[in-house]
Amino acid sequence: MHPGVAGRRQVFSRLTPSHRALEPRVPPPPASTGPLQGLIKIRGDRCWRDLTCMDFHYETQPVPNPVAYFLHQSPWWVHRFETLSNHFLELVVPFFIFLGRRMCILHGALQILFQVVLIISGNLSFLNWLTMVPSMACFDDATLGFLFPSGPGGLKDQVLKLQEEAARGARPPLRYGCMVRRAVHVALGILVAWLSVPVVINLLSPTQVMNTSFNPLRIVNTYGAFGSITKERTEVILQGTASPNASMPDAVWEDYEFKCKPGDPGRRPCLISPYHHRLDWLMWFAAFQTYEHNEWIIHLAGRLLANDATAVSLLALNPFEDRAPPRWVRGEHYRYKFSRPGGQHAAAGKWWVRKRIGPYFPPLSLRDLEDYFRSREWPYPELE
Repeated sequence: MHPGVAGRRQVFSRLTPSHRALEPRVPPPPASTGPLQGLIKIRGDRCWRDLTCMDFHYETQPVPNPVAYFLHQSPWWVHRFETLSNHFLELVVPFFIFLGRRMCILHGALQILFQVVLIISGNLSFLNWLTMVPSMACFDDATLGFLFPSGPGGLKDQVLKLQEEAARGARPPLRYGCMVRRAVHVALGILVAWLSVPVVINLLSPTQVMNTSFNPLRIVNTYGAFGSITKERTEVILQGTASPNASMPDAVWEDYEFKCKPGDPGRRPCLISPYHHRLDWLMWFAAFQTYEHNEWIIHLAGRLLANDATAVSLLALNPFEDRAPPRWVRGEHYRYKFSRPGGQHAAAGKWWVRKRIGPYFPPLSLRDLEDYFRSREWPYPELE
């Protein structure tokens, strides 16, 4: 038996089946805007109150894009302005809806502009796009009229005729289907209002909770993201080796590359919004926790040890493609920072500068994981 294998087995045997990992659940990407989101921030990390959160956000967000690299290099006063603007847009602008037509239109325009800026500055999935949809309700027919043809028989002409008929009091008789639809709308409005009571109470509470459901229907929930900002970026880098002895100094460890998350310092940050790579987001959360909190990452390592086709399809680069699978897989913990434009690393074509922190989990073989997988009732990986 390889020296150290027994030790690794002992470490993993301490995790009993009661620690069984469920399917990983990814908190939703940050995108919502409004008083709920703004209060989560103001009551959360101190950096939202001293206006320094944007000093870190672009570098430490889940999946940065190329624009985030350049925005991170902005002067300090730009970051202060960004933070203040965020507070204004999330804590003040939402109330414009109640201040008349023009302010409501301004609200819609500002919120859509805010979401466009978020889309440009990071890969925050599809929620920014969805957040723009309700903002469209802020624009009435007069505001959007220029988008539609105005000739005879056109949409504008039809709407004008309907408005003239309504002004004369000529309304079509109510049909059965229309009455049913109105009744459903009223019932749904009452239901949403009733379910919103605990959400509003939570909103006003000094111990506000985020990302919580208050009823099994999950129709009305509380949501908030970036209440705390991570101040440094860490990454878990998965590596494999074909060496029979993982402890030998001459063992060659090769990196697995994910589709979007930072890995190779020389690889340009990706641009995928509104698409969403779920595994890359999970790796972001795992990096500031431990593998004991994320047992799924050990499950992934086992799959990579077998060159499992489904697992490697989630990666951008499998160094053991068209080769025998690795004998060992390990997780290494690194600290990442954007390179400085014009600096030594940027001149060498590197977007990132990384420094090893230490091991994230020790070198593992399929044999090491046999009892671990069985105790969790996971299918044991078969070599491809």
